[in-house]
Amino acid sequence: MDKSSPQERSSPIVVGLDIGTTKICAIVGRRSKNGKIEVLGIGKAESAGVTRGMVSNIDKTVQGITQAVDVAGSQSNVEIRIVNVGIAGQHIKSLQHRGLITRRDLNTEISRKDIDKLVEDMYNLVMPPGEEIIHVLPQEFTVDNEPGVKDPIGMAGVRLEANFHIISGQVTAIKNIVKCVNKAELESQELILEPLASSESVLSDEEKEAGVVLVDIGGGTTDVAIFHEGIIRHTAVIPFGGNSVTEDIREGCSVMRNIAEQLKVRFGSALAEENKENEIVCVPGLRGREPKEISVKNLAFVIQARMEEIVEHVYYEIKSSGYEKKLIAGIVVTGGGAQLKHLTQLIEYVTGLDCRVGYPNEHLAKNEVLPKNVYEELQSPTFATGIGLLIKGIQKMEYNNVAQAPAIAVKAEKAKYTDERKFGLLGKILESGKKFIKDDIKDEDFLK
Repeated sequence: MDKSSPQERSSPIVVGLDIGTTKICAIVGRRSKNGKIEVLGIGKAESAGVTRGMVSNIDKTVQGITQAVDVAGSQSNVEIRIVNVGIAGQHIKSLQHRGLITRRDLNTEISRKDIDKLVEDMYNLVMPPGEEIIHVLPQEFTVDNEPGVKDPIGMAGVRLEANFHIISGQVTAIKNIVKCVNKAELESQELILEPLASSESVLSDEEKEAGVVLVDIGGGTTDVAIFHEGIIRHTAVIPFGGNSVTEDIREGCSVMRNIAEQLKVRFGSALAEENKENEIVCVPGLRGREPKEISVKNLAFVIQARMEEIVEHVYYEIKSSGYEKKLIAGIVVTGGGAQLKHLTQLIEYVTGLDCRVGYPNEHLAKNEVLPKNVYEELQSPTFATGIGLLIKGIQKMEYNNVAQAPAIAVKAEKAKYTDERKFGLLGKILESGKKFIKDDIKDEDFLK
């Protein structure tokens, strides 16, 4: 945008890459001058190589990443090289640990360097074989036996202790994601746990302070994150999601998978009692066979059975966290699965906690760059993780005081790259001819 202020222009441009079970999504954006997130481009591709949040086919995943990144890059007019990648899957584990350092220099106050040292020490924890630490999240600090300190920077003290929430994952699963990103000629700036990313885009600070559960229902997994007093207390990944519901419909109603998906999206409901007995959907028969009639109420019974199971798993995680009685803000449900009709009522019925659907729109700046339909689509719970990864990437850049990641190259450089990829050796041979052509023909026409 030409109208942007210098402050807005200097904000780093960051890319979030959500490698999901149903879709791969790349979102390019930066922080606008009013502190909200301005999305510059978005690219989507079908995800054929991911199962239950984990990479199961490298080539198909690389193909999806390349496709999504190319679309997002051309829409935002940048060449993408570095991305913030989301990670999920059943292998994710979380644990609590306590660490401490004794400061030698008594005359200086506690600085960010001291906290960074404490965090780095946690990364050296001995993990079970085949596991690797993804995140070390400080909870509360203790300074010279004074507990409950949220931010010790600037305080005087010798002994600095902290409780940490440590999130780990399987080394092979992490390597597979990094391998896919690298094969797509990209570099991962940071691996971010998907429920943490989603929480950034749909939860308010007041909710995190009051106590809230984020439930992100994706295609292959359901991610859970519990916050209390502004601090993350518990994380879990449940290996069921929207695809489990689709498979149940496919088997229960004896229809093709694509028909089952359409039935779920258009006529699905999480509460069978909310549907009338006489509502019937007509599904075309296979290859000249008679059309099939399916009762909407029976469809809802199939969906309700699976959704109840997912919500029971979520409720088990809430109870095992020990924060069941401290969740004033209740549950916020997001992700593609959150769009299912009557889901909030089912969650309230099973857990007894208040529930709302989380939309990522409160963090988005008004956008004149994107087409109106794309901007409206961005506000869907489906993009909560992608926008969250973008926010997390921007926060990391701001924390490290980096003006701009090398994720962005000028358009002239992109044009050159596209030329070479398109014309190869012939392009180099005709280089002299190109110089004359470029005087008469615009770059855009030339590169079509």
